Amino acid sequence: MGLRILVDTNIVLDYLLCREPYDKAARDIVLACKQGQVSGCIAAHTISNLFFILRKAFSIEERRSLLHNLCELFEVEGIDKAKILKALDNENFPDFEDCLQMECAKTFGADYIVTRNIGDFKDSKIPCMEPEKFCQMI
Repeated sequence: MGLRILVDTNIVLDYLLCREPYDKAARDIVLACKQGQVSGCIAAHTISNLFFILRKAFSIEERRSLLHNLCELFEVEGIDKAKILKALDNENFPDFEDCLQMECAKTFGADYIVTRNIGDFKDSKIPCMEPEKFCQMI
């Protein structure tokens, strides 16, 4: 099956907004997914979050195009009632959104969650890895 990762929203933002010094690792991760080196996934709510967050940097047409391309590149793991309830019931995660990311990673069968916010995932059932470390691994 090969290596499977869930790419956290902050990595996608680093890529789309060319946020230095994080953009190189983000580009390498996206390229690894594009080339089939790694099977990458993003959570469905990442798309809606990005559409909102990117409004200051991109027009509505540009955002639609960017997000459409992301959906072509990555698998998109859906959010459903079961995931929401699990995240709401999980008191180990102070951040609901991060817990939803973990629930999506579990369903996707991710080997890792790639994120710059490792501390936010200290109770994750899926191991987390910073982007630079992940790039060294692959």
